[in-house]
Amino acid sequence: MFRTPLGTRTAVGFTSADRLAATLGAAQPWIRLSEAALRAMAEPLGASLLTVDPTLTAPPAAASAGTSSPRGTKTTARTA
Repeated sequence: MFRTPLGTRTAVGFTSADRLAATLGAAQPWIRLSEAALRAMAEPLGASLLTVDPTLTAPPAAASAGTSSPRGTKTTARTA
């Protein structure tokens, strides 16, 4: 589940494992679903849109002091 630039929830599907890995990383688990199945799963979560093969265009967010990184490791800010 992603959000559009305007904040609307959207279900996300990829047409190949390579496109998924290019966007979310090679370790991303996946299963093959039909469009109808993906929409049926996403609708109860408030997503009526479906985005196919999205690409991320924003640079990675910098972690704040004392927050967890995406890999689950604790990060802390350094002071001089």
